Amino acid sequence: MISNNALFIVIRFLLLIIVQVLVFNNLNYFGYINPMVYLLFLYWYPINDQRAFFILWSFLLGLMVDWFSDTMAIHAAATVTIAYLRPAIMRFCFGSNLEFQNFRISSTTQAQQIVFLTLLIFIHHLIFFSLEIFSLGNTLLILKKVLFTGLATLVISLLLRTLFSIKKR
Repeated sequence: MISNNALFIVIRFLLLIIVQVLVFNNLNYFGYINPMVYLLFLYWYPINDQRAFFILWSFLLGLMVDWFSDTMAIHAAATVTIAYLRPAIMRFCFGSNLEFQNFRISSTTQAQQIVFLTLLIFIHHLIFFSLEIFSLGNTLLILKKVLFTGLATLVISLLLRTLFSIKKR
């Protein structure tokens, strides 16, 4: 029997792929900025879940986006790398709070949450665009794409995060 948490993860997984593929892959701000909101899956994934499943989910997420985007496993490589680095990024953002059993991202400050999401996005984009362009001669182009696509992804992700967050009363 599938638990509610697992069902919720599957629904988020599928919805983020659908939204990314049908909406955001078709947006081209200024000819090269495509927000990658599917990264919210890496932000929302439960902290206490098994790491191997998280890396597997991340690989499948990236692979599905690659399949629909025709990007030859670049998304998969970047999402798996971020999934692997996520614990270190979380330790950097949340510090010793992460050690508590009942730790939740929603129980941290807004600034910590935004820094966490920002690091996930910009590290992912640095890996993604470095693999996409794959030339040290084009370092400025890589940095330009990382900066502008990262900012667009961050703004839209913050809006979606706010829209779909559970309100505390």
